[in-house]
Amino acid sequence: MSPPLPGPLAQLEPLLGHYGYWAVGAVVFVEDFGVPAPGETILLAAGVYAGTGRLNVVAVAVIAFVAAVAGDNLGYLIGRVGGRAFVHRWGKYVFLTPKRFEAAEAFFTRHGGKIVTVARFVEGLRQANGVIAGTTGMHWRRFLAFNALGAALWVGLWTTLAYLAGNHITTIYDEIRHYQLYVVIAVAVLLAAFVVRHVVRRRGQR
Repeated sequence: MSPPLPGPLAQLEPLLGHYGYWAVGAVVFVEDFGVPAPGETILLAAGVYAGTGRLNVVAVAVIAFVAAVAGDNLGYLIGRVGGRAFVHRWGKYVFLTPKRFEAAEAFFTRHGGKIVTVARFVEGLRQANGVIAGTTGMHWRRFLAFNALGAALWVGLWTTLAYLAGNHITTIYDEIRHYQLYVVIAVAVLLAAFVVRHVVRRRGQR
């Protein structure tokens, strides 16, 4: 018999044990259009399950990727059609208050399409990613490309780590989350440097 899931992952064991792949797809999907669901946690739990032979790791990755892209695209549609008024009216029910939304939107606007990829790894931005892209009027194909890249990296990282780490995943996950802020800052600095370089080059060509 396989050992139980470690740490906070254990809370999802009944859900995964009963619904398997359906649970992975559903939870990742709803999280990605704004519902506060444990998408990242269930992805880790499913990876551990795959590592113990209870699920197929390729199936977990494919289902999570499709669900992540589909969920964000639904969020994009909500933001594009409903706009800010819709978000301000209904966002509070999923903890997306107008203040939080405006802060996320400002950050998103400053950094452009590349933040769609990075946002996948940032709690809060991951859930609001598609909605913000829709409200800011980002072209859908551009959003789709960056979003798919982010989903592939996110699913690939956590599924592989959980699959290989097994019951040590909680410790590894905590360590990575501890340094996540530094990674985000480093990415932001790189993006800023890229923008400055681009602006300087354009001025030099005038």
